[in-house]
Amino acid sequence: MKFMKSLISPMLVAGLLLAPLPALGEGTVSAASAAKAVTASTKQLQVFVDGEKLSLSAPAFAEKGVTFVPARDIFKALGTSFTWESKTQTIIGRKGNITVSFAVGKKEAVVNGNTVKLDAAPVVRNNVTFVPVRSIAGALHATLTWDSAANAVRITTPEAAADAEYEDWLGEQESLPLLTTAEIVDQYDESVVLITTNRGQGSGVVIGDNLILTNYHVVSDASSATVLTLYGDEIKVAGVVDYDDHSDLAIIKTEDELDVAAVKITYALDSGKGDKVIAVGSPLGLQNTVSDGLISNITFEAGVRYLQTSAPIDHGSSGGALFNEYGELVGITTLGYSGTNADLNFAVSVFHAAVLVEDLTEEMVEKAKFLPSRLPSTLVGAPLTDIQKLLADQFSSVSTTEGAAKFTKWEAKRDAAGWLVLSADIDPLFYMYYGPATAQELRMWAINMGYDFHDMLPDEKIQVVISYEREFGFEPRGFADGEVTSLGGGKWRVRYPVIDMQFKDQLHITVRD
Repeated sequence: MKFMKSLISPMLVAGLLLAPLPALGEGTVSAASAAKAVTASTKQLQVFVDGEKLSLSAPAFAEKGVTFVPARDIFKALGTSFTWESKTQTIIGRKGNITVSFAVGKKEAVVNGNTVKLDAAPVVRNNVTFVPVRSIAGALHATLTWDSAANAVRITTPEAAADAEYEDWLGEQESLPLLTTAEIVDQYDESVVLITTNRGQGSGVVIGDNLILTNYHVVSDASSATVLTLYGDEIKVAGVVDYDDHSDLAIIKTEDELDVAAVKITYALDSGKGDKVIAVGSPLGLQNTVSDGLISNITFEAGVRYLQTSAPIDHGSSGGALFNEYGELVGITTLGYSGTNADLNFAVSVFHAAVLVEDLTEEMVEKAKFLPSRLPSTLVGAPLTDIQKLLADQFSSVSTTEGAAKFTKWEAKRDAAGWLVLSADIDPLFYMYYGPATAQELRMWAINMGYDFHDMLPDEKIQVVISYEREFGFEPRGFADGEVTSLGGGKWRVRYPVIDMQFKDQLHITVRD
């Protein structure tokens, strides 16, 4: 919640600085009335920040309806650094992404480079610099009220406000009813759809009349797509509204309204290890398959929050929904590890989807279109140098569960039989450590690459060979003939194919793990 509050735009500062004090009633009075009350009162003017009374180095005072407090004291209380430039009699404060400066005698402040008018200028009395309290509170996004009974100014920082809001939210959560898996399915089954593109298949979560949240990789290379609802309705996709390839999320728009219940998108940062979750998606095209499990872990990778879950998913589940026991969407299922008994599956936290939704505009929805493909529509007639450059640019690495596998020394050539042979070397250290663990992922990467090249060169016989190569200071044993070569000087080179894929109208692939 604190992080969410920090997203509030500093553009609100000007309005906060110039906003009037609360009107009379419910314990508040206007600035002018406050001044009269202070004059008439025998109580010393007090200042409270987040409920705590400040111990001031000099008494606060009110003058012409403006309350002044010692600058250093209020800056410290609001968690702001304090710098005093004696030559220019300027106060500079910094808090987070906000920088403010006030000059003695000037009825204006500078907030993040923008000049803002003040009700009163800072003053110096008895060697103490005083600032108008409303101005500094507003500049730092704090709220200010007048407590006439206590003859006090009460300031609430954004952090305290966020904490209070979070506590209220926790109270609300405690009163929410827990739902059974059947109840969650009954409520949201129709809100999860199957997405078929000209490149593949995935899942999506309906978040509006004609808006669907899915994974970026489901639609990134698509030039057409359709959505299949639970009721068998097929609806064409108009295009991509917005996306974040870093968190692997995208929002797509359908040409017609979906006429199903939309799932509410929230920041949902309360998910914890051990919480029960329910996944709904279309693994292997089996529409709206339901599975349940626990949140096994919460991890972060390059700033992206992932929910690791034991709820089983598979190819085609990408873009599906992960709900908690309250029926709240907490994640978008993204990937799962095969070849393990640990049910290692992952979902992107819906927090990142909430950020994406927050940025949506009507114009973006109106201009939805498919993303330009990273690959050309055809390579027919292209020179080998262009094909080789494309390989180096677009197929130089693949993300796996063990990290990035990199491919170097790409070559494109034709052999004596007329085959187009595409070859590269895999990072030998990666292959030595993770080859067996990532064999299935490397296989799928190669197959997808084969489909891409078949689309671009449909009449070609193509072979893709990815090799392992490394030099040793001893003669390795146990390899097939031709896989170990003496280089002289006590050096030997080992080289053999890791992936050998051949295709034209059909595909054959072998992967050495």
